[in-house]
Amino acid sequence: MAYSRERSQPYKPGQTNAFKVSRSKIELFMQCPRCFWLDARLKITRPNSPPFNINKAIDELYKKEFDAYRAKGKPHPIMIDNQIKAVPYAHEKLDVWRTNFTGVSTLHAATNLHVFGAVDDIWVDDNGQLIVVDYKATSKSSPVSIDADWQISYKRQMEVYQWLLRQNGFPVSPTGYFVYTNARLDMEEFGDRLEFNTKLIAYEGDDKWVEPTLVNMKACMDREEMPPIGEAAMGGPCDFCTYARSRTELTLDALKKR
Repeated sequence: MAYSRERSQPYKPGQTNAFKVSRSKIELFMQCPRCFWLDARLKITRPNSPPFNINKAIDELYKKEFDAYRAKGKPHPIMIDNQIKAVPYAHEKLDVWRTNFTGVSTLHAATNLHVFGAVDDIWVDDNGQLIVVDYKATSKSSPVSIDADWQISYKRQMEVYQWLLRQNGFPVSPTGYFVYTNARLDMEEFGDRLEFNTKLIAYEGDDKWVEPTLVNMKACMDREEMPPIGEAAMGGPCDFCTYARSRTELTLDALKKR
């Protein structure tokens, strides 16, 4: 199977090379088909958000921490505290699976899409089932949860990883976990350090939506006209499309008045 070597190349209807779509592009399509179409067909991407460097640092430190227990073949204390009979999963491809632009990957034959996504971590339970684990970090006064409407993206993220591992022939537990840490705001001073409270949140995934979504994505990519604006995570039209339309209307109106 032939994969496109240049990630920057736009999709061309009828192309024979498999087209790479990341987990984040699936999420983009779910949020707004128009933004996805512009990205895939014209490489017009949404503006980048500022990098979350502290979150990235926490991710890296968590990986080192869990890797230490992985090397010993022993459960991490958070597993013991939550009565989870599992250990961090050791596999020769783990570093590939955790690397951006490679990740866990598969060729979806029905659409010729090369789907991939980089996991944070994988555990394995006593029954040999793989457990998808995602690290999350924030700082707020209320306890962390995954109950907010916008956090549907977290759940879809985990379900895509579960689907990818199943496509690679692995037995995967429907239960995944978010290792969600919250920087405390009730400290008296900063003192060059942050203190965190970490909560393990279980989530029962259901990946049945992934394959029909890939089929819909492929149909969207093959369209010659832009699809409709999607609904934002919190309801209402896509913020990016709304801004683009409003700016265009204001610009045209200003030009007419000259």
